Amino acid sequence: MATTPAPAQDRSVVRTLLRLWPYVRPVRARLFTAAFVAILASCVGLVIPLVLKWMVDGPVAERDPAGVWLGALYLLLLGFAEALLFGLRRWLVARPLSHVEASMRAALYRHLQRLPVAFHDRWASGQLLSRGTTDLMLLRMFLAFPLTFLLVNGVTIVVGVIIMLLQDWTLGLVILGPAVPVLVTCVVFEKRYAAAARRAQDQVGDLTTVVEESVLGIRIIKGFGRHRAQARAFRELSRTLRGTELRKARLLATIWGVIVTLPELAIGAALVVGVVQVADGDLSAGTLVAFLSTALALRWPVESIGFLLAMTQEAATATERYFEVMDEKAEETDPAAAPAGPADRGLRFHGVTFRYPDAPPGSPPVLDHVDLHIRSGESMALVGATGSGKTTLTALVPRLYEVTSGRITLDGVDITALPRETLRAKVAVAFEEPTLFSATVGDNVLMGAGDSADTAALERALAVAQAGFVHDLPQGTGTRVGEQGLSLSGGQRQRLALARAVVGQPEFLVLDDPLSALDVHTEAAVEAALRQVLADTTALIVAHRPSTVLLADRVALLSGGRIAAVGTHHELLRTNAEYAHLMSGAESGETEGAR
Repeated sequence: MATTPAPAQDRSVVRTLLRLWPYVRPVRARLFTAAFVAILASCVGLVIPLVLKWMVDGPVAERDPAGVWLGALYLLLLGFAEALLFGLRRWLVARPLSHVEASMRAALYRHLQRLPVAFHDRWASGQLLSRGTTDLMLLRMFLAFPLTFLLVNGVTIVVGVIIMLLQDWTLGLVILGPAVPVLVTCVVFEKRYAAAARRAQDQVGDLTTVVEESVLGIRIIKGFGRHRAQARAFRELSRTLRGTELRKARLLATIWGVIVTLPELAIGAALVVGVVQVADGDLSAGTLVAFLSTALALRWPVESIGFLLAMTQEAATATERYFEVMDEKAEETDPAAAPAGPADRGLRFHGVTFRYPDAPPGSPPVLDHVDLHIRSGESMALVGATGSGKTTLTALVPRLYEVTSGRITLDGVDITALPRETLRAKVAVAFEEPTLFSATVGDNVLMGAGDSADTAALERALAVAQAGFVHDLPQGTGTRVGEQGLSLSGGQRQRLALARAVVGQPEFLVLDDPLSALDVHTEAAVEAALRQVLADTTALIVAHRPSTVLLADRVALLSGGRIAAVGTHHELLRTNAEYAHLMSGAESGETEGAR
């Protein structure tokens, strides 16, 4: 399973979260307005204790019913204003934050499409899915609630403490007593919770990967009766994630216990001291009521510190995980190379060496100084033993991987001098493992034609690939195939992949053993139609069967990462023992399969 980069141990939560600013900037006006409205609502709430003081020391002490009713009206209006302002805050943030989440998800998807294949080889799909779903949901929740209320509650606490100190500074000092131990607890909690939050979110990605693989590989799991083993693997990961979540819950319970208990003790102490002062005549009853009401109004802002810090840590971790992907370098067009002369028309490999980016240092290259020239209009079969590097060589032509050294030219132009869009419009590919999307048959095939797609091109490509079976499907070419095309047989999927490769009538065609899943009779029909296509294009065909080799004008033997021989099929049979051995095995296999 692919692993993700280890998180930085000395990260700054503020610096990490500031990376969200480019996405938040377009909606900053509404967010700032919402924060101001929330602060105003909290301050309105702090006016209520002052009204209570006026009522107790005034109308209540003077036994004035009219004044009591007037005070009650003031309290009702203040409560209504507070509720209205908080409702306005929620309305202000709902739509813009949905836009932020959508734009971040769209940016992540676009970036994933532009990242090299080597990146996708390293990363588990579940880790990428969790970053595009769970992590972005956490960020939206953070922007909607904790971000605003860290500011709002901070302002509320400061204003409330000032009000209490102005009421009676001695009681204010009693209330402020727990501040230092609470701050120390928050610092310790923040560090520990950050590590647990990162671990939990990575484990969610691992669990997502297992679920995805189980769904996509359900036929293998059922076919080999491995459902219990998969269930055990899922339970183990679930148990690990559960343990991490419980660790987070224990940390949150600890800080919440401290944050709730110490201020409650302080309020109790302030109540005792205040009652003594009222009894001695040093403090009015209204002042004590206002002081205690203000202290109680600050309970929620203080008690919320724990889970607001927890959500902030989770948001920082989600931001970190999001930008781990966004910081990966996308494919770029390399500097233009000088075009070669007219003699280099066609597809040519000039001393190409390739080693996978994650290969151990000092390991031998997969391809080692490959020199090969496929002349314009020529088709060449590429033959070699399993693991000789045939598929890797074909992947270099459309720049799915970048060569380690050397260069590849199309009609004398280095492929790194061509924009990838242009290069991939010139070169069509069909892989041995056909990949179809959960779309209609027509959409899957016409994906290879770009904007020039039409019905005539679709029918022509289906005829070349001998894929007339699509017309017998319930909606013909408009029939939706299942995820990865698993509702079709392997041979049907391979024929549709071949049709996708030829539908755009490309200048260069790269086929990686495109007929391996076909029966002998269907293969013969496809080969007959394919010969007409190959007559008008320059093609490189990975082949294992002699019948596929005979489609090509010449054959190249790849052995040990090098081109060992080039010639016609019959020439190599006579002059190269390795080639003759490979073909004799293939011919025996075909004979056995035909019996």
